[in-house]
Amino acid sequence: MPAWGALFLLWAAAEATKDCPTPCTCQALETMGLWVDCSGQGLTALPALPARTRHLLLANNSLRSVPPGAFDHLHQLENLDVMQNPWHCDCGLTYLRLWLEDHTPQALLQIYCASPSLATLRPLGQLTGYQLGGCGWQLQEPWASSEVWWDVVLVAVAVLGLALLAGLLCTTTEPLD
Repeated sequence: MPAWGALFLLWAAAEATKDCPTPCTCQALETMGLWVDCSGQGLTALPALPARTRHLLLANNSLRSVPPGAFDHLHQLENLDVMQNPWHCDCGLTYLRLWLEDHTPQALLQIYCASPSLATLRPLGQLTGYQLGGCGWQLQEPWASSEVWWDVVLVAVAVLGLALLAGLLCTTTEPLD
């Protein structure tokens, strides 16, 4: 029976690591989940990560940003190492900053920005919203919104109605009592 148990564990480990991204190495953890090591691979973008990732090492790559929602499908993710990447600290890094604030806030002081000049060599955790590019403060072009066009149409109809009413009142010859 122990031989069957060992074979089962080997099969489970092989199944767990079959979704490992090509440039990374994966190792099944005894407590379920995966240890995914993508450090030092020269990555410029995140690879497709297995859903069972628990520990993710992305240190020492060429990552500049993390797309919003990149870790949302990684429900078991506990540890994330993203140090020593040339991070471009603007609004595009807001998702990573918020994820780290929720999971490992101490890591925010170990992640340094490579650009833009306002943030260069500063820890991500010390940057204000202004230094990240005023995230969330960009206003829409007022005429690009469809609600504005409906307001313009409504005002035009009201002005036309008032003009017709004024014309009608001016043409009436009988006094109103």
